[in-house]
Amino acid sequence: MSNKYETFIGLEIHIHLEANTKMFCGCKAQYGDEPNTNICPVCMGYPGVLPMVNEKAMELGYKVARALNCKLSKNTFFERKNYFYPDMPKNYQISQFEEPVGVDGWMDFDTPEGTKKIRIHDVHLEEDAGKMIHAGDMSLCDYNRAGYPLLEIVTEPDIKTPEDTELFLRNFQRMVRYMGVSDGNMDEGSMKCDANISINLVGKGLGTKVELKNMNSPRFVRKGLSYEEERQADMLDQGKALTQETRLWNENRDQTEVMRTKEEAEDYRYFPEPDLPIFRPDQTFFDLVESGLVELPLTRKHRMMEEYKLSADQAEYIHDDLYLADYFEEAVKLGGDSVQLFAWLSSDVKKLLNRENLSLQDSPLTASWLTELLELISSEAISGKIAKKVLDFVFSDKKSPKTIVEEKGMSQVSDPAVLTAAVDKVMAANPDVVEAIKGGDNKQRGFLMGQLMKETGGKAAPVPLQKILAEKLG
Repeated sequence: MSNKYETFIGLEIHIHLEANTKMFCGCKAQYGDEPNTNICPVCMGYPGVLPMVNEKAMELGYKVARALNCKLSKNTFFERKNYFYPDMPKNYQISQFEEPVGVDGWMDFDTPEGTKKIRIHDVHLEEDAGKMIHAGDMSLCDYNRAGYPLLEIVTEPDIKTPEDTELFLRNFQRMVRYMGVSDGNMDEGSMKCDANISINLVGKGLGTKVELKNMNSPRFVRKGLSYEEERQADMLDQGKALTQETRLWNENRDQTEVMRTKEEAEDYRYFPEPDLPIFRPDQTFFDLVESGLVELPLTRKHRMMEEYKLSADQAEYIHDDLYLADYFEEAVKLGGDSVQLFAWLSSDVKKLLNRENLSLQDSPLTASWLTELLELISSEAISGKIAKKVLDFVFSDKKSPKTIVEEKGMSQVSDPAVLTAAVDKVMAANPDVVEAIKGGDNKQRGFLMGQLMKETGGKAAPVPLQKILAEKLG
């Protein structure tokens, strides 16, 4: 896109809250169950039924608003949002508008250019709609999801590039997982994102807003915004007027397509939900919210960089997953070297996990066993090459590294007498090579070391072996 334009991107992020039951009834809120099995008269919108607020969802909603540095509401209430939803039985949605749980917050996230801050307009609670399933000439509706506790986070249009948008979403996704408020799985619909984008000449402020829907991963959000950025710039370059509209992302064609045109903003005719009282949290509730806060991912990343001398990329890899970050810090506390731990976790351990189709959490490799493996290397009980074989046996035999080394006789040979005998034998078998090395051809040393490792079954401790060989060669 030409440098004469600037981009404005704002997000509307929805997350399903881990509150066990739906927002206004006792039905189970669980992904993957048989269609229309988790429903009741309340979430089906039967006449005369009365909703009840899910207190756990209220707590989680306030917790997210607090983590996003919002001003927390002391008198929050619900309203009816009147809009036709084909998969919402009531034909209105219970949501929040005038008094959301939090307003005027912000969130920091890391980019290649440094840490950036995005303002949060508001955080509000509502209920989700059901799910439409289109099969041939039929449309089926699964109401299991209708009434799920949903939290919507609305940002200001502060994001400037599609790339930053992807980074922001990944940071947000990581944050809610750290907090345990949502699993954040976009492919399962636990986290959804609508993106609003406009471009305009530099210094001219916001342009004509286009809303993008139907994007189920941070990567698709970036791709959809990149396409839309170029499309809008091309239209402006041609002197064409942009239309305020909603567009869908077609991931098969890698392009956006018109869904509907907005001549003006919709009038949802909000009015207070008459069946739900105002929620006035007391100090005990606010203390509960405060006690549930955790060290957020960005804070943890920066602390890891300082405390464990990790690079930004290393800390990014380690802190990306909460279990991996906890595992890493436990291993460090047990005496593991932080740089060595990163090297093993990001390479050999990762390869084995991929090969076995396992997560680290489900693998037999505990933090104490990985630390034990590194101790065996540092004490020269085994070499790095042997350690990789030991790691394989840890996964297959589900035994500790020390036990495997002992049972399989994998310890390094460091006895000077044994190593000296091996050196004498190999040198006697390769007199021409010995003479070449003594004559200045040091390239042949590698050949001798290879023969020595072969002679000792790969178990010779490299440092004392090289020392003995150097002495013998003069």
